[in-house]
Amino acid sequence: MTKQARGATKTAAAQRLHEALTTMVRQRGDSGSPPALTATALCDLAGISRNALYRYHPDVVQALHAAQQKHLRHPDDTGRAACLRRDNAALREQLTKLAALVDHYFAAWQETRLQLERRDRELAEVRAAHKPQVVALHR
Repeated sequence: MTKQARGATKTAAAQRLHEALTTMVRQRGDSGSPPALTATALCDLAGISRNALYRYHPDVVQALHAAQQKHLRHPDDTGRAACLRRDNAALREQLTKLAALVDHYFAAWQETRLQLERRDRELAEVRAAHKPQVVALHR
């Protein structure tokens, strides 16, 4: 293949890639379930290999990355952010309730521990005051 033929083939492939990218971006904006903006989808639509895309058409790869980034910041992200904020607020509320529950059980544990210590002390005093005696049991 001559240099002119290779150059014409490269130009035709670049043209097909640009047209395919434009088509994908347009479909992405128009349809309810847009096609994915991926190198594989682009190459399938343009009819070239991914290897050729990355090797001979870095400008198209950059354009694809730019389109991907543009569509990542879609208005749906604001809805997603609002959903995440609501979830975060719900989690904070649950965390507050959980912290209050932990405080309650800790206070109950401390009170129970103090009562048991006092009971043990009182039992020790009673035992010390009344010396235990061994009593024989007869039938």
